[in-house]
Amino acid sequence: MRAIRFHRYGSSEVLVQDEVTRPTPGPGQVLVKVAGTSFNPVDAGIRGGYLSEVFGIAFPHTPGIDVAGTLAEIGDGVQGWGAGDAVVALLPMDAPGAAADYVLAPAAALAAAPKSVPLADAAALPVAGLTAWQAMFEIAGLTVGQSILINGATGAVGGYAIQLAEQAGAVVTATAKPREADRLRSRGAHRLINYLDFTTPSLDVASAPFDVVFNLVSTTPEQTEALAGLVADGGFYVGTMTSGPENPRRGVRAQRVFVRSDAAQLAGLVESVDDRRLHIDVSDRRPLSDAAAVHEDFDTGRLTGKTILVSSGD
Repeated sequence: MRAIRFHRYGSSEVLVQDEVTRPTPGPGQVLVKVAGTSFNPVDAGIRGGYLSEVFGIAFPHTPGIDVAGTLAEIGDGVQGWGAGDAVVALLPMDAPGAAADYVLAPAAALAAAPKSVPLADAAALPVAGLTAWQAMFEIAGLTVGQSILINGATGAVGGYAIQLAEQAGAVVTATAKPREADRLRSRGAHRLINYLDFTTPSLDVASAPFDVVFNLVSTTPEQTEALAGLVADGGFYVGTMTSGPENPRRGVRAQRVFVRSDAAQLAGLVESVDDRRLHIDVSDRRPLSDAAAVHEDFDTGRLTGKTILVSSGD
């Protein structure tokens, strides 16, 4: 079978297509015939070695922590799943990933794939959807009637965050580029801000303060402090790239979200997709052989939206 792998840390050039032996599932595992995997920034971080102290991978390593596909083999002790079942999962970040024709997955991570979208497109759901859910509801405790500012809402996590927050009854303000305004309004954003001007010590944002500020971009300590200044007394700052101020004031709590696999939460997101309450946005679908080019596009700032790598191997 084909597998996209890197044999050392480095730029996108270290990614090569290898022919490897198809793995066999062990106890508690399944073998998934990959329909698609999605690119996530963490894939580039692991490939470049920037996360080597967090995720101890073995070389050669196959990227791709999102997977959508069908079950090809079932390992010992796995109950409730059968060959041919369509599934999605968030794979362990230190294990071989889904940029391959087949991948092993823990059965405990599986959720039935949504039936209302192409199977490969469902690979855009696990990492981004779970990140949004865990940040807003597990960490920040967002509830009906509260207000949230989503900073940098144009990406996949932001798109899910807008939809989930609006459905939870929150009032959603998002920062986005003007060309994304119509799409984000259609997803449920109540108010859009073109950009935040960090040139002054404090931010002047209509609708502030917010019960929750969800920051999806990398900000300097000063910018992060300014964002935390938009949080209401006792509210929450949560970020994907930053942890928030070291010593937040006014009872503001701050935390960085590190997504984890949760099959029950993922199943809930799938149900929302099939009920047409949650929309999966896919910007591009490219063959598995384009993996290095996708990583290069990300490294050079040319990658926009969610890209799916589609496997058509046997």
